[in-house]
Parts: sequence; structure tokens; C-alpha cells
Amino acid sequence: MEGMQPGPPNSDPSADTPEQGVAPDSSPGAEHDSADGAPQSSVIPTHGRGTGWRRARNAPSLAEAYRTIPVNHAIWWRKVLAFAGPGYMVAVGYMDPGNWATDLAGGSQFGYALLSVILISNLMAVVLQGLASKLGIVTGRDLAQACRDHYSKPVAMGLWVLCEIAIAACDLAEVIGSAIALNLLFGIPLTWGIIITAADVMIILLLQNRGFRMLEAIVITLVATVGACFFFEIMISQPDYADLFAGFIPTTSIISDPLKLYIAIGILGATVMPHNLYLHSSIVQTRKYDETPAGKREAVRYSFIDSTIALSFALFINAAILIVAAATFHTTGNTAVAEIQDAHKLLTPLLGVTGASTVFALALLASGQNATITGTLAGQIVMEGFLDIRLRPWLRRMITRAIAIVPAVIVSVAYGESGTAKLLVLSQVILSLQLSFAVIPLVQFTSERAKMGEFVNSGWLKVLAWTVAIVIVTLNAWLLFQTFTEWLT
Repeated sequence: MEGMQPGPPNSDPSADTPEQGVAPDSSPGAEHDSADGAPQSSVIPTHGRGTGWRRARNAPSLAEAYRTIPVNHAIWWRKVLAFAGPGYMVAVGYMDPGNWATDLAGGSQFGYALLSVILISNLMAVVLQGLASKLGIVTGRDLAQACRDHYSKPVAMGLWVLCEIAIAACDLAEVIGSAIALNLLFGIPLTWGIIITAADVMIILLLQNRGFRMLEAIVITLVATVGACFFFEIMISQPDYADLFAGFIPTTSIISDPLKLYIAIGILGATVMPHNLYLHSSIVQTRKYDETPAGKREAVRYSFIDSTIALSFALFINAAILIVAAATFHTTGNTAVAEIQDAHKLLTPLLGVTGASTVFALALLASGQNATITGTLAGQIVMEGFLDIRLRPWLRRMITRAIAIVPAVIVSVAYGESGTAKLLVLSQVILSLQLSFAVIPLVQFTSERAKMGEFVNSGWLKVLAWTVAIVIVTLNAWLLFQTFTEWLT
């Protein structure tokens, strides 16, 4: 079939017995002994008895970019820069258009009180993304490949279907967010804006042909654009800095006030994106680190630094959205602002600064386009990892675009702006529904010594990781229950 490349033989995920007599990994980037017999790197076996894996890895994750970026620099700061990039691509998911509504609602209704929730959710994200990068570096498998190996075929297929739905929901949020931004900036009707966003598939394909570093550079530039826009918005909104910093301290009112708790859980539920865990476990393998225990330990450390710094930028942007909403809307009595279009209309009149609304819309457009890149990669990684089938990028992109655009066009034509706003909320509910099915396998795999060897989670990290997982699962389940109850009534 055009666009489909079947994986190697014996790749059925239902096979429950370890492969016998499989040759060592000969994938691109695997290193072997030199001519004089001195080992260049001791490649840790990734399959067989005693390793925790049932089958050999048939192909590396994201093969076209696998181990293409050298990181062997003697100077520490150059090594930091060499590892920098994947964290920023992951951070995109923490500031995509789907997060904007909850941050706007939290700031307009409760001022700075929910800044502590954004901080806590970001700390949870740091833990989970650190585990995702460690899984990829240590095992040479992304999370999708690990799930396919560990679980039975029916379970693996179920996880794949759930993840594909989540990626389509993320793509839906990006389509709607970009269309709203085009409408706010240029007056383009939402329906046409949604159709125009389909054309970005060609741009992404061109970028992919220029190497992975180019993609990372574009993502970092767009993240910086969003950050600069909101730095400007904070400066002109003139928040009360005493109240602002006090907002980062949790209070009991967050739990005692049902409405505040509902929005707080919405912020937590929209923070950790399930496809980001699959994405991060794959793209860290674009670095050509030494495949020795020492080399992997160094790669895990520098990748954690990269993701922590990048997620700090995501923390700033999410906090900035809430701060601007609090300083602009809450203090003026406009406590019902929860939709992006309403915020855009009120910013310039309330702040009295020409261009405030335009800068807000520009940040939204940059955020939406960033999600395009990471959504594309996540979709490719998930399909290849779970099914062991390589789908041509253009075909994969067109499928996900169609899944997102068709319902968005129908809703925008039938219901207009209010309909697309509700569809944006629905996309976040779908993401919340799938999150548990990504978090639990990640924590489980990184806590198994048979799979991770000496890199297994330590005792305190196991407790922390499982606590984070349980909190996220519980809060998302509660949020889903409340959302469906609201819809039914």
C-alpha cells in the first residue's frame, strides 16, 4: 500500500517468548569494538533472558534522526548546548492553546490564588519527563516500543488506539487555536482559518528534510516568541507583585472552595500531555552519547537539565497567562472571562495600550504552530512504536489533519465561536482520559530493575513517581466525572 512500509519479520507484539539467537543490535549508531580489540562502547543488551525485555528492538526510534547529533564536547557548557533541544519540544505541550482557557479562567475568577497549582503541576511534569528521557536513553526504546514489548497484543493495541485518539485531540486543539489566532489577527473566518492550518503540513515536511536540529531551532524560536509576548503583557498589565508571589504558596481555600478546586484540577489535568511522554523518550535518542553505563549516566543528567530548564519556560508562560488575566480582568470585575476571544477583545480597552490584543493573538499563533511540529513527531513515534510500521510522514500528517479538521469545520460552521470553544475543552478532556494509560506504564518500566539495570528508580524516586501518578490519575478521574456530569445536566 502506498505510504506504508511493513516492519521486519517476527515483529508480532503477541509473541510472548523471548527471541532466541538474536544478533546484537546493529542499528544505526550502535558501536562495536575497534580493530585492536579495545571496546569503543559496551552496548548493554536490550533483549533476552535477564534483561526484562521479551524481544529485540527491530529498529531504533525515529530512525531518520537516531544518533545524528554529536555531544562529545570537552567543555561542560558546550555539552549542555549539545543536549539542549528535546526539552523545549516537550515544553510545547505545556503551553499549547488547550492550556490557555484554564489559565484564563483561573486568573479572571480567583486572581493569583491558583499560581501554586501551576507550580505544583510543573514540578510533577519535571519528574515524569525526567523518567521518560531516562527510559529512552537507558533502554534504547521509546515508551511505545516498551509498551509493545511488555504487554500482550490486545493491551498494546488498546494503548495504541487511546494514544492515537489523544494525539488527534491535541491536533484538534492546535487547529482551533491557530484558527482563532488567524481570526483575531487578520479577521479570517474560523472555518477558513481551520482549512488554512491544514497547509502547514508542507512546511513541516520541508523542515524535517533539513535535519532535526532545524526543527529544534524553530521550536525554540517559537517558544521564545510566546515568552516575549507574555513578558510584554505582564509589563503593561502592572500586576500587584506582593499578591503575585503570595499566589505561589498553596492555601487551603483551593480545596475548600468547590469552584476553585474544579479549575485547579483543570489546570493540573491540562498540564501533563500523554503524547509528550512518548515523544520525549524518543527524541532524546537523537543525541550520539556513548552507550556505556557512564555515557548513559551523563546523557540522563544532561537531558534532565535540558527538560528542567525548558519546563521552567513553560512554567513562566502558563503563570504569565494567569497573571495577565488576574491583573487585567479580575481586578476590574471581569471575572467571567474564560474564552480566548473574550480575553483578546478586552485586553487593549482595559490596559489602554495599543497592540496588547495583537501581541496576545501572536503568542497564540506561535503556540498553535509549535504544537504542529511536536504533534507530527509524536504521531510518527507512537505508530511506529506500537505497530512496528513506518508510515510516510506526509501520509501520517494528512490522516491526523483530517481527523482534527473535519470535526472542527463542522462545529465552526454549525455553532460558530462558542462551538469551537467547547470543542477545545472537549479535546482537553480526551487528553485527560488518556493520560493515566501513559503515566502508569512509564513509572512501572523505570521502576523495574530487570529493564533498567543500575538505572532503576531509587526507593525515594519510586515513591515520588508513584505518588505523582496516583495524584494525576485521581484528579483526572474526578475532572472527567465532573465534566460529564455537567454535560448530562
